[in-house]
Amino acid sequence: MSEHVNSSTAQQGFTAQGFTTWFTGLSGSGKSTIAEMLYHELQARGLKTEILDGDVVRQNLSKGLGFSKEDRDTNIRRIAFVADLLTRNGVATICCPISPYKETRDEARQLIGNFVEIYVHATVEEIAEHRDPKGLYKKALAGEITGFTGVNDPYEAPEDPELVVDTLAESPEESLRNVLTTLKRLGYIDDDTVLVTGDRVHSGLTDLRIADSGHVVKED
Repeated sequence: MSEHVNSSTAQQGFTAQGFTTWFTGLSGSGKSTIAEMLYHELQARGLKTEILDGDVVRQNLSKGLGFSKEDRDTNIRRIAFVADLLTRNGVATICCPISPYKETRDEARQLIGNFVEIYVHATVEEIAEHRDPKGLYKKALAGEITGFTGVNDPYEAPEDPELVVDTLAESPEESLRNVLTTLKRLGYIDDDTVLVTGDRVHSGLTDLRIADSGHVVKED
């Protein structure tokens, strides 16, 4: 089924302001999947929308950076700088890097202001067992890869995020609804109805796989 937008309930007469939705969580937790879905929802509401995906940013803005703490912090500060520029210019900005360290996430919050932190929770065990197509977690757990976030490099979970989505218990659609409800509660959107149904056309802004049709590939 192709993407369908229920435009009749899109935002009418709502004064949009820029804001940043910042997804944080382990690699494979589901950040990009929910971010991609949210992108289409915000666009359906007539909002200017951009995604800053962690892997995509590393291929461009942060090309050449490694995975030391210093380089990870530099990467997050660059993402936050761009997100701040977009937010100040009225763009609904979606960020979905791992961002493992609380200090740099707090810096991003302070810089941007209109900042919604969403912790996408999944355990290392779940990801390694069911969401690790490249086998990276298994290699890290076996000691074959060092400096791997959540295994032998720290991930500092948020202490007081605006929302926690538990992708062990929730479907992506349920997580999306919780995100929309949170954004409505905070005053960034005026309606938390899901407007986009069916297969979503890939935004081209995340590292999710793309089908020949141009739609997002649904993972098993």
